[in-house]
This record gives sequence, C-alpha cells and structure tokens, in this order.
Amino acid sequence: MTLDLDAYLARIGRPVAADPHPTVEVLRSVHRAHMLGIPFENLEPLLDGAPSLAVADLEEKLVRGGRGGYCYEHNTLLAAALTQLGFRVTLLAARVVVGAAPGDIRPRTHMLLRVDVEGEATPWIADVGFGSHGALLEPIPLVVDAELLDTPRRHRLVHAPHDGPLELWELQAGKGGYWEPQYEFTLEPFEAPDFDVINWHIATNPRSPFRQAVYAQRTLPGRHLALSGRTLTATADDGTVEERELSGSEEVLRVLAEDFGVRLPEGTVLPG
Repeated sequence: MTLDLDAYLARIGRPVAADPHPTVEVLRSVHRAHMLGIPFENLEPLLDGAPSLAVADLEEKLVRGGRGGYCYEHNTLLAAALTQLGFRVTLLAARVVVGAAPGDIRPRTHMLLRVDVEGEATPWIADVGFGSHGALLEPIPLVVDAELLDTPRRHRLVHAPHDGPLELWELQAGKGGYWEPQYEFTLEPFEAPDFDVINWHIATNPRSPFRQAVYAQRTLPGRHLALSGRTLTATADDGTVEERELSGSEEVLRVLAEDFGVRLPEGTVLPG
C-alpha cells in the first residue's frame, strides 16, 4: 500500500499543495514538520502489543488516529512519505550511546534513514523517531565534523573509533559547552524485515525499557516535553527546565491527551 501523502502532510501541518519536487529544502521542511506534528510514545509495547510497521497500519495510527509511536513507526512512516516524494531512502540501524556507562555495548536497535537527493552529491541522515531532547529537528548532511544548527538545537556527525571494516559515524548533540554522543551507526543498509525482528524484540522482551514505563516526547515551538513514568519535564529553548510529578494514572492519561496530543481509547488503564 502507498501512503495517503495528502493526509500525512495535513497531519504534520505542511500545506497539501507544497512543492512536490524532492529538493533539500523539501526534505528539511517535511522532517521538521513531522517532528513538530507527531509525538513519540511507547504505549503499545507498554500495553502488551507489538506495533505493526505496515504502512496502512501506521497511516491509521499516526496519521488518522491521533497517536504517536516510537522510532520504527516514525521512521518507517517518514521513509514511505519521502519515497513517494521522489527521494531515495536507505534504512540504517544505530546503537544508542547516550546514557550508557563506560564499556557498555548496546545492540543496534535504533532506526534512522539515509536520504539521497537527486542532483546532490552529499547524502543526508534523517531521523524523526529518536525520543530524546537530543533528537534532530532537521536532517543532517553526511559530512564528518560538519555542524548543523537546527535551531534551537545543534548537532554534528563525527567518526568514532572501532574495529569494524566500515567507518563508524556518531551523532552528537550540542549541550552548552560540550558535545554529547547520541548514537553510532555504519552505512550498512538494513531492510524492513530486519526491523520487523528488532521491533518485535523491543516491544515484547520483558527487559526492554519500553515495557517498563510510559515514555512520551513532544517537540513544540519554544519547548520540549518529556514524560518518563510519572515525571513530566518541560525544557524551554533557552535551556530552562521545569519538572513535576504527576499524581497517578488518570493525570498521566490527561497530560498525554492535552499536552502530548496522544488520544487513547476510553477505558485505557496504564500499568503501575
């Protein structure tokens, strides 16, 4: 099935009559609009389900259903949209390194996209599914040490040392006076069935972090919202952070609906 592109563009707040030509500017604007338009959330794995990555199901959930999703859902949806817009998209897999202890080796479980633009020599990395304040707001050119000012954020790609035959790339986010590593990847192509397996593991393994607590993220003009369990954190563009504890499941559901734009079926009961 092909994606209903008009419905997708309407969902992310981009004019339906937008320029359909696959240019770098279109890539940037669609990426940023998606980040601002569709929230990150893990509620399906938390409620004992593995989300479908079929385009029809993603359209029903994320485009028409008032829901968000996690990286496999977001980036599969974006890949479908960009492909229909005329871009060449390659699926990649990354190891998340932010928050890892020294010496920890995490598996490659994060999906991101390499995007090639016709007539442009430099490919781009696109990623609308990294549930973190360090996430890209716009795609970043695949150029070592080049900095991206995706206002109000800053990012760069560097080469990281490793023993493999392919160059290892690391996405870093600017954090005031230092660069914080976010994830590492090579340019080995992955295919959709690879992520079907990874998605199932992350959604059903009882040790998966996405099975432990509610995680939701929403990027809004001027601020970023993050919900982890019952802790709600609002980070303003100037770096100011406000944090509060929600009172219980009912308030979590209300905040998800009102602040994150995540509409769950009536009668949904969250664990814990």
